Amino acid sequence: MAEERLGSWFGFGFCGFGQEPGSGCRHQVLSPEPLQAGGDIRHVSASWSYTTLVTRGGRVELSGSTSGSAGGCRDAWASEGLLVLLRDSPGSQTELQAWAPSSALCGEPLWAQDPEADGAELGAEAQMVMLPLLPGARAYTWTAGPWDTGGRTGAKAAGGTAGPAHGPGGSGGLALETRDLYIWGWNESGQLALPTRSLAEDKRTVTGEGLNQDGSEVERAARAEGGASAPFIAVQPFPALLDLPLGSEAVGASCGSRHTAVVTRTGELYTWGWGKYGQLGHQDSTSLDRPCRVEYFVEKQLQVKTVTCGPWNTYVYAVENRNG
Repeated sequence: MAEERLGSWFGFGFCGFGQEPGSGCRHQVLSPEPLQAGGDIRHVSASWSYTTLVTRGGRVELSGSTSGSAGGCRDAWASEGLLVLLRDSPGSQTELQAWAPSSALCGEPLWAQDPEADGAELGAEAQMVMLPLLPGARAYTWTAGPWDTGGRTGAKAAGGTAGPAHGPGGSGGLALETRDLYIWGWNESGQLALPTRSLAEDKRTVTGEGLNQDGSEVERAARAEGGASAPFIAVQPFPALLDLPLGSEAVGASCGSRHTAVVTRTGELYTWGWGKYGQLGHQDSTSLDRPCRVEYFVEKQLQVKTVTCGPWNTYVYAVENRNG
């Protein structure tokens, strides 16, 4: 059995509330920085204004707009309105607990339930609510709205050897299946790695709008040389296969509000989309509509194992690359 390699967690992007890895004196981290307790962290879940860290010893710690800590925690899912924890309960059972983030984990949770018993009693629809904390689960979301096509946002657990599932982005979807990557939804900031008007390098005049044969919304822009028009994809209404550079195979993925991060089989990290706060990790605040490798981990000879995105930031777990 292979020896487990302990690595470290890194963070980059928005930290305007003093959440990891920021100090509270700056609003952005443009390149990956180690978290203070990086070697002891098992899981990270980030909301917009605070970050939740779960340690290997089962302790959950909050940093940012709220603070607090508690023991006996196995997993956590953070949002601005709710903090959901999977914690040990008396006996050998686990318990789902929902807390108000501002409570600092003091007092009693808003509600608590047995994830297995309650899920069985309430049926499949109720189980969907608990999916962010259940490994190996499947999740689908949909909503009405100006970009709705019956599946505006979504996430699906990986099948076969694909790797872990990820949370849905703000207005885009991404699914990982047998190491293939599928994207759909809104592409305003290039988060789908499709050409977007807002990131066009040169100023071009829009000459028309319409739909591609595959149903995607397209704006046609005239080239400066007067050649063939180039399409900008505003909305991709259903899953489309995305090829990574050099034919890389994806084993993990995560979405922020308008950015995407993918881990490859060889341990490289690719990011794209909105980069205003450095959440792409390329040492700048540039936004991208194509996958770009984060060179920090290559230069440090680190192999990326896990990535999880907050709305405006990114967290990565990496180990030493022994093949480097």
